[in-house]
Amino acid sequence: MISLECDNLFSTWRDQARWLLSHQVDPSQVSWGEVQAADLFATDEPIPEGLGPFQTRVPKALLELLESAACYHGDQRWSLLYEVLWRVSHGDRTAMLAGDKLGSELQRRIKQVSREAHHLHAFVRFIALPAEAGPELPEYVAWHEPAHDILKSASQHFVGRMGRHRWMIATPLDGVYYDGEQLIHQRQCPEAWRQLAQNVEDTQSEMWLTYYSHIFNPARLNPKVMEGHLPSRFWKNLPEGKLIPGLISEARMGKQKDGQAKLIGTKPGKKIANPINVGGGLLPMAMYQSSDV
Repeated sequence: MISLECDNLFSTWRDQARWLLSHQVDPSQVSWGEVQAADLFATDEPIPEGLGPFQTRVPKALLELLESAACYHGDQRWSLLYEVLWRVSHGDRTAMLAGDKLGSELQRRIKQVSREAHHLHAFVRFIALPAEAGPELPEYVAWHEPAHDILKSASQHFVGRMGRHRWMIATPLDGVYYDGEQLIHQRQCPEAWRQLAQNVEDTQSEMWLTYYSHIFNPARLNPKVMEGHLPSRFWKNLPEGKLIPGLISEARMGKQKDGQAKLIGTKPGKKIANPINVGGGLLPMAMYQSSDV
């Protein structure tokens, strides 16, 4: 068995996979360890140096699929990619397709990665730092906890949307910082970034919470659909997250029937006079009551 360590970098894995493939090393004889693994190549058998005699071409689309699936956090994160590469390089392109058992798992991982990138775009909440913070700090910061390794690629989404503003996104694993000109990715998020993103005070939070609580429509609440679009694991990092359980509880306790916010229901409203002015004359309200036809 050959044990490899790619440090969770697709570029490193690709070089290792090319070397393995050139020496016709079967997928069953290879495993990729964790970052803490002591040896890059841990095996009882001698390891040939340099590329082997076997050469093959693989579709460019395959490399794109493998790179996308490489962002998935899960068991056999890198071993599955090599198994797909092995089969395609030996003429079996069905390994790329959802109709194949292996291809189905590959496509499932790609879909999960794509969905997690969408979650980053939808649920990141940037908080503005005070103007006196200084030019050495970003103008906006955010804390996010993705399930997969999508920050580096998915954060490009904000480059064209934040203009020349400086911003930063920190996660438990990595972080990105945009200085107004280029996006800088740190594979190990600096502790200073984490502390800044998690402890910054949002001076606009009360306004946002007031707005969110008033647009929430209990009459249209579907908890299962809501969970599908806004997974509860993100609630703790959203400013409106602390409101959601209470709003759901109110909806289940009867607000779905009247759809009326508590603050609106306590207001006295306006008194409407009984007569109605029609064409300059006053007609009694009784004239406009419903009747059988």
